Amino acid sequence: MSRLTFRAGSILALVLIASYITAANFVPKEERQQSEFWPDDGIRLGLDLQGGIHWVVGVQIDEAVQHELEFLRDGLLETLSDQGIDGQTIVAEDGRLQISNIPPASLEAIQAAAAAVGSLRAVSNSPEPGVYELTDDWSQEIRERTMAQVLEVLRRRIDDPVRGIPDSVVTRQGDDRVLVQIPGGQIDRSRARALLKSTGFLEFKIVLDNAESEALLRARYPDGIAEEHEISVERDSETEQVVAAYLLRKAPDITGDYLDDARLSWDQQQRPLVSFRFNPEGGRIFGDLTSENIGNQLAIILDENVYSAPVIRSRISTNGQIEGRYTVQQAADLAVVLRAGALSVPVVIEEERSVGPALGQDSIESGTRASVAGFALVLIFAGFYYRLSGLYACIALLFNLVLLAGVMSLFEATLTLPGIAGLVLTVGMAVDANVIIFERIREELRAGKTPRTAVAIGFQKATWTVLDANITTLITALILFEFGTGPIKGFAVTLSIGILTSVFAALVVTRTAFMLYPGGRSVQQLSI
Repeated sequence: MSRLTFRAGSILALVLIASYITAANFVPKEERQQSEFWPDDGIRLGLDLQGGIHWVVGVQIDEAVQHELEFLRDGLLETLSDQGIDGQTIVAEDGRLQISNIPPASLEAIQAAAAAVGSLRAVSNSPEPGVYELTDDWSQEIRERTMAQVLEVLRRRIDDPVRGIPDSVVTRQGDDRVLVQIPGGQIDRSRARALLKSTGFLEFKIVLDNAESEALLRARYPDGIAEEHEISVERDSETEQVVAAYLLRKAPDITGDYLDDARLSWDQQQRPLVSFRFNPEGGRIFGDLTSENIGNQLAIILDENVYSAPVIRSRISTNGQIEGRYTVQQAADLAVVLRAGALSVPVVIEEERSVGPALGQDSIESGTRASVAGFALVLIFAGFYYRLSGLYACIALLFNLVLLAGVMSLFEATLTLPGIAGLVLTVGMAVDANVIIFERIREELRAGKTPRTAVAIGFQKATWTVLDANITTLITALILFEFGTGPIKGFAVTLSIGILTSVFAALVVTRTAFMLYPGGRSVQQLSI
């Protein structure tokens, strides 16, 4: 087999494989999954093409400011106590710290201690001394840090590698909002809403007492429960009825901050549960806690709701399980929430709407028409201006489009409306490489070279020019993909793949066409 035959055969085989993979996109998904002939997956459509769910989530940043004030209050009380100054009351509310019951002799010392906290400043227009608020710089730092944390947690929940939703958009919108877009019917609306709104704060507490209901438990303490204690209830996941009530300490024995991982698992009766793993520090704390409380119940609490309270049978260190009255989907979502981490502040869904697929279908049809029109215009121009060589360019262009669609289908790329724009742009860029090559060949022909020599030198000289122009564009596309979201990333995907297939088509397919004709034939004139 000659080298040329192998080269042409390889290109033909590549075209047939790409055509087969591309054709699967036009077969209904149900039929593809039931048939062994077609691959199961293909090009996925973004939210703007197939519709989906659109949410605007508001972040309650004032809660973060309140948490910071409470933290500073505790630190200030500890500082004053170390200095032997007692008797004052510090209240954190309405974005301020109010120090009251200040002994006159301690006023200057208290003001000095508050001033030493770099993130606090005295309220100048307050009629009373001892009123402080966060500085503007620190308040802005708290807000930015909170938004970054909320954005990261929501992204991990939605884009979770195990149970996540592919091709979703989670991005910041304004100072205190997050935009969430989920394409198609990939998730139940109520499930997605729960993933977003769940704070995800996990606590482990030793059970001090329990009863079948909160009323029965309170009846055991006619004088009321201690201030440092609280009652939490466990509810059935389906009926929402209380199945048990537990007396617990308010302060957790250990929190989910030490979690390394959480996964959906199964017990011996094939009931769903969540397996979790602590980091080394958390494993040490959890091990000490369980070894000291063998025979007692351990309440596992998420967002102030008790999921289960198993009896500690032996020492447990890094690995544990959360059992509860929940379905497989609920257990899987719980694992997602725990893996993603807890939100530092609550969030609320401020806007919710559905995006229909009708506009997306119109966009697909418009993009198809634009691509066909662009291809036709390029075909006419190339054939008129470059004659037979222009026909080679059109063959390479057609191959480029088939290969582009095949690669996108193979890697299950997401096609968005800007992605269609990238597809149309690829048509123009594909011909641009051929134009550079053809003009180089023309220069060699005008210099008196034979057609065979002119083709060889033309491709040789044009190769680095084509590569240089496309590599710089590819770098830009990769940057858009890395830092862009949603439609921008969809455009970058199409453009990046299109650049690679365009260069291959121009330098390999077009060159092979010239090798077939004129090839080694001694022709007097080249149709270019």
